[in-house]
Amino acid sequence: MSLLVVGLSHRSAPVSVLERASLAADTQAKLLQDTLAAEPAAEGAVLATCNRIELYADVDKFHAGVAELSTLLAQHSGVGLEELTPYLYVHYEDRAVHHLFSVACGLDSMVVGEGQILGQIKDALALGQELHTAGRLLNDLFQQALRVGKRAHSETGIDRAGQSLVTFGLQQLADGTDVNAWSAGKRALVIGAGSMSSLAAATLARAGVAEIVIANRTSARAERLVEILTEPGGSSGGGTGVAARAVEMVAVGDELTRADVVISCTGATGLVLTGEAVETAMKDRTAPLALLDLAMPRDIDAAAHRMPGVRLVDIESLAEASADAPMAADVDQVRALVSDEVAAFGAAQRAAHITPTVVALRTMAADVVAGEVARLEGRLPDLDDKQRAEITQTVRRVVDKLLHAPTVRVKQLASEPGGAGYADALRTLFDLDPETVASVSRADLNDADVKNRGRV
Repeated sequence: MSLLVVGLSHRSAPVSVLERASLAADTQAKLLQDTLAAEPAAEGAVLATCNRIELYADVDKFHAGVAELSTLLAQHSGVGLEELTPYLYVHYEDRAVHHLFSVACGLDSMVVGEGQILGQIKDALALGQELHTAGRLLNDLFQQALRVGKRAHSETGIDRAGQSLVTFGLQQLADGTDVNAWSAGKRALVIGAGSMSSLAAATLARAGVAEIVIANRTSARAERLVEILTEPGGSSGGGTGVAARAVEMVAVGDELTRADVVISCTGATGLVLTGEAVETAMKDRTAPLALLDLAMPRDIDAAAHRMPGVRLVDIESLAEASADAPMAADVDQVRALVSDEVAAFGAAQRAAHITPTVVALRTMAADVVAGEVARLEGRLPDLDDKQRAEITQTVRRVVDKLLHAPTVRVKQLASEPGGAGYADALRTLFDLDPETVASVSRADLNDADVKNRGRV
């Protein structure tokens, strides 16, 4: 079996395509279930964010796997296969590992170095574990990706290479002005109360806005976010002490007439702020209005950008702006870290591939020893317990010494590139029963599933 990833992101597809190809939570679950039902795939995981959709699978056939995963993405995203195909990228084996590790480190993000992707990778793994679509390979892969991403942020200065989408978006709205100076005293409206909206509200509070209004379809979540924001800040609390209040979604139109800056990030499939709503709000105000749309698909009508007094920054404009952002020197250090981790992961996977064969060989040897000792007891029934134990131990030592060097060496060879064939050679040389090897592999897989189930 081999690792394959098929996907599209802000680097390969225009925002208009990404918007239409977004996957809701229930759609992701169905996609994973259909992936395992497909013949080439034994495991599956989906990484879906506002600017990428990637399907990971352990497949036994490359071309059939690419065709099947591409078709599944098209079926579940709602974008036809013929239209979607030009924007898809494919990574296989070590290149697939390299890709996910780079994503985890923020190297492939719209804003280089952002750390939010780690939470999204964690969510992807949790979903795969919950649905039992992530087996040993994808569990190992995603767990290691999380560790690599954390290493990148703790051991390098990748955080200096870019900011979160919220911070970067505010910088674009400030248009060269210091964000804190630009934000000071402003009234802010945040639409949505999820993780991105919560980050946006906290960022605004730290930037010095005078008031934050939270609008959300679920009032309880909006009220909870307000409670967090209004808690006193400091080392012992997570609050900011900013003035904040919650409103119903029906009040958004009225709040638009009072707000100076609006950040919207909801899971809605249609527009949250229509061009008509923004135009109506602008008739009742004289101050300019800054809009930041972090949703995918978009929350705010792109027509708002053409209205006098309105400045709109959305995912598409953020992508264009970040493409010209200077890369930090720390990026090179992270790239080197990723390359080392990819090599280490590949070596570990190749070594693990031969382990069932080595275990089966030692099991066969133990059976031979047991059989010969039993035959000896039949021929020499007068042996006492001490003599029998000494003979048994001697035979076992001889077998262990004969097997030690070749099994250690074959593990070393198997961990090197191209070493997968050593397991086949070992099975052939010692005439090992394939079912015995397979049973060891299944036992390892079950152990890994139990071990990993509680780690996310």
